[in-house]
Parts: sequence; structure tokens; C-alpha cells
Amino acid sequence: MIQFACPSLPLRRVLFLSAFSIISGTTLVQAQADSLDDHKLTELYTPVPPVVTPGAKEGLPPSDAVILFDGKNLDEWVLTKDGTTPADWIVRKDILTVNKTSGNIQTKRTFTNYQLHIEWRIPSNITGSDQARGNSGLFLASTGRGDDGYEMQILDCYNNSTYTNGQTASIYKQDAPLVNACRKPGEWQSYDVIWTAPVFNTDGSLVSPARVTSFHNGVLVQNNFELKGQTRYRGKPYYKAHGPSPIKLQAHGDKSEPISFRNIWIRPL
Repeated sequence: MIQFACPSLPLRRVLFLSAFSIISGTTLVQAQADSLDDHKLTELYTPVPPVVTPGAKEGLPPSDAVILFDGKNLDEWVLTKDGTTPADWIVRKDILTVNKTSGNIQTKRTFTNYQLHIEWRIPSNITGSDQARGNSGLFLASTGRGDDGYEMQILDCYNNSTYTNGQTASIYKQDAPLVNACRKPGEWQSYDVIWTAPVFNTDGSLVSPARVTSFHNGVLVQNNFELKGQTRYRGKPYYKAHGPSPIKLQAHGDKSEPISFRNIWIRPL
């Protein structure tokens, strides 16, 4: 008959301690899991977000917005051609209409990241086709006297075909909108834009590209799109280092009737 030796006292102590360690470890894990059931451990009370009063109705500026145009004057705008001459587009009955003879206008202030609201209207008697039909542009950051910068296209595409990366709400020559949300000429339309400016090293090299999320008439048309650089009519886009920049509105050289704007405000982020 085979006989098994009884474990020595030291070995029994080792086995006991091992079992105790396993039980203790399990208890510790259980205790940690139980502590997560305390809802207070995952609640934050500081910092407290500042209070912002929304506009009285949709589209109106909240309490912390910078008003760029409210129908009264163009005190916040200058001509792009020299950056100092007061803008002379036409202000009448709370509406701003493009003056094509004087060229683009831009904000006196400069911005980096922001939320922007702007409303625009294609004339009901619009004529022309393709890119020559109510053409204008919202430059999310203007970096020069001409059409330098990052352009979001304004155009009548309700019943007008053109290249898709040049139609309404496109990032011009870079990205077509997700959908065509145009209203008929004569009806007011809106853009709501979240702009994240590009970041550059001190040597001018790119750290992070510009990004844009935008809504056209409340419909998502650009979803965190990463820009390839500044928009260009010819050639590929590229980045050139810059800092905070003005926002620019384009007086396009086509011969169609000029478009109008109203209710422009911005929230620097």
C-alpha cells in the first residue's frame, strides 16, 4: 500500500498563507468594485461653466456673442484691399448688400477659434448659371488682400449645377457639402460654423491643420472636415503660417445680382 507523507508544518503554513493571499486579493478587488458604486466619486463640481443667455429665438445672438452686423452700420468692417478704409457695402432696412465695385470686406477684429452665425439671401430675380449665379464667399480666416484664406462657398444651387467642391456650403475646391440644403432664391438662408484654426510652429511648419464643422439651414454639411490648406482657384491648397485672422465676405466679380446678408455674430472660443 502506498503511503503519503503528511505535509510538514512549514509547508502547511505556506499553503495557508497562499490561500489567505488569494482571499485577501479577491476581497480587495471586490472592495474597489464596491467603491465605484459611490456616485460621488465620479461627480465634478468645479470649475463651474459660465452662464450664457441664449438668444430670444433661434438664430439670435447669445449674451456672450460679438455682434458683427445687426442692421445698423458697418462699424466692425473695413475694405480688404487696404485693411483700413471703412467698408462701404450698402446698408438698408437692416440688410447688408454687396457693393461689387468696392471689393471684399473683412472684420476689423481678428479671431482664432470660434462659433459663427451668418444669414444670407440670393436675390429672387437672380440670373446666370454655374458659378455666375449669386456667387460670394465666407472666408473663415482671411490671410491676404485678395481671395487668400479659407473659403466656404456661397452660391445659388437650388436649381443650378456646378462642380460639387464649388457648390453652396463646400470648402471651395476641397470638399463638397454632405448634402444640398439650399432654399429658393429670395428666401433667407443661414450658416452656423465651428472653426478650429490651424496651428504652426515658430519656423512656420504646420502643427495641426484647420478643421470646420458647419450647418446650412440647420442641416449638417461639413463634419469636422480637415482642410488641406488655403483655398485656391487654381492649383492645390497649401498652408502658409499665420496668426489670428479677420473674417472676410467676398464681392465676386460675376455679373449676377448682388446678394445680401444680415444677423452676423461670433463667439470666440
